[in-house]
Amino acid sequence: MYQIVICDDENSSILELKAFLTQYADETGKEFVFYDFHDGTELLQNYQMDFDLIFMDIKMEKLNGLKTAGEIRKIDDSVGLFFLTSLPQYVWQGYEYGAINYLLKPLKYGRLKLELDRFFARYQGREDAYISFSNDSGKYKVLYKDLRYAETAKRNVLLHFDKEEQVIYKNMKEVAALLEKHRQFVRCHASFIVNMAYVKSVEDLEVVLRTGERVPISQPKRKEFMAKLADFWGDML
Repeated sequence: MYQIVICDDENSSILELKAFLTQYADETGKEFVFYDFHDGTELLQNYQMDFDLIFMDIKMEKLNGLKTAGEIRKIDDSVGLFFLTSLPQYVWQGYEYGAINYLLKPLKYGRLKLELDRFFARYQGREDAYISFSNDSGKYKVLYKDLRYAETAKRNVLLHFDKEEQVIYKNMKEVAALLEKHRQFVRCHASFIVNMAYVKSVEDLEVVLRTGERVPISQPKRKEFMAKLADFWGDML
């Protein structure tokens, strides 16, 4: 399921685009959830890190699309972005903000379909590449591959990423269900889940990561962990 944002100060434009997107979803079997905003400020105040694709009108009265995109890129450099405009002179500015492309108004379904086909071909599986969560520090969207390991922290779980550590307000059972959908993650201890891509070696009841960190293995889980690690390493050869 894809989270689709439409930000436009003209309600008729929102309805037209939503109708085209619904048609595309019906034709391709994709599932879309829509979020409508009428100006950039409203979008920024309600921004979610799990948004997949944004259609942004450039010319809006309160906060235009270019400035809004600039603010979005400060916190999310991965969300797909299309600019909508009836003014071709703004097109080149849009690419400065990592826009995939622009769509000229009035919209034509054929052009929209072509761009969406390209987007989904390029970003196939992208929605599964990131873990999105929020805590008291803010909203986060981080690549799963950058998560070294997770450990229980009281009633929550502490996630150890390449460049930072963040708490996710879920218990270990919930986090395990989320992470173990990705085969590189395995639970080596009741309180720990490790990313096997970071494993350097195993010493007795400890996993040694390439970073030098050590993660405990419980005796009951050691045999299963070693089997999964052997399979994972075998696939990497």
